[in-house]
Amino acid sequence: MAGNKPLRKVLFMPIHWAYLVVLVLILVTFFFLFYPRVESFFIYFPQSHFDFSPEEFRLQYKEVFFNTEDGKRLHGWFFPAEKHSPVILHFHGNAGNISHRLDLVQPFLRKELSVFLVDYRGFGKSSGRPSETGLYQDGLAAWSYLVETERIAPERIVLHGHSIGAAVAIEVALQKKVGSLVIESAFTSTKEMAKTMTLFALLSPMFPSHYNNLEKIPRVSAPKLIVHGQRDEIVPFAMGLRLFEAALDPKFFYPVKDAGHNDVFIVGGEKYFEVFAEFAREGKIAGR
Repeated sequence: MAGNKPLRKVLFMPIHWAYLVVLVLILVTFFFLFYPRVESFFIYFPQSHFDFSPEEFRLQYKEVFFNTEDGKRLHGWFFPAEKHSPVILHFHGNAGNISHRLDLVQPFLRKELSVFLVDYRGFGKSSGRPSETGLYQDGLAAWSYLVETERIAPERIVLHGHSIGAAVAIEVALQKKVGSLVIESAFTSTKEMAKTMTLFALLSPMFPSHYNNLEKIPRVSAPKLIVHGQRDEIVPFAMGLRLFEAALDPKFFYPVKDAGHNDVFIVGGEKYFEVFAEFAREGKIAGR
C-alpha cells in the first residue's frame, strides 16, 4: 500500500490542476461580466434628498427640468447674472447632488458669471441610474438646454468639471462648441486611479480604461484651464500635471497650494475666483 502513494499523487495531480483551471476561467468570466457593475458600485454615491436649498443662500434662480436623448429627466438650477455674461456649466463629482455645490454660486455671481448646476441621472431629482455613457449624455443634454432653451450662445459656455465631472466636461467639449473648458481635481482614467488604491492595485492591469481623460484631452481644441490641489488626497497631483502636459495649446495650469480634493475653491479663496473669472472671460490667464 505504501508503494502506491506516489502513484496516487501522479494520478490525482492532473485533476487538481483541472479544477484550478476551471476556477480561474470562472473568475475571469465573472470579472468581465460583472466588472462594470462592480466599478459603478465603487464610483457613484448619489444622494436623492437635498441638504441645502438656494433660498438658504438667498440666491435668485430658475428650477429646470430637461430630457436626455435616451429619455431620462434631469433636474438643475440656473442662476443668471448679466445678460451677456459667460455661463458656468458645472459638472459635479461622484457623490451627493447639486445642493452640495451651492457655495460655489455666490462667488461666481459676484464675478458676473452665470451658473448652471445640473444633477446626473440618479442624483437629486434626476431619473435613471448613473453610468459612464449616461453621464456623457447628461452633459450633452445640459449643453443643449442652455443653447436651445435659454438661448445661450455656445461661445459663452464655460464647462467646469470637478473630479469625475471633468470627464463629462471633456466629453462635451469634444462634441459641442464651447467658449472654454475648466477641469478641476481630474484623474487620467479609472484604470490608473485603480493603481493608486490598495484594494484594486493588483487587478488594475485587467481593468478597462474608463473615463479616459488622458486619451481625450489632446483632442480638445477649446482653451483649457487645469486646476489641481497640491495636497489632493484622492487624485494624485501628478495626474493633473499629466493632463496638462497632454493637452494642446491654448492651455493653462493653476496649482492650488495646500488644497485637497474637495476644498480647492475654499483654500484658493478670492484668488481662485479671480483666476477662474479671468479665464472665463478671456480664455487665458495673464502671466501664465
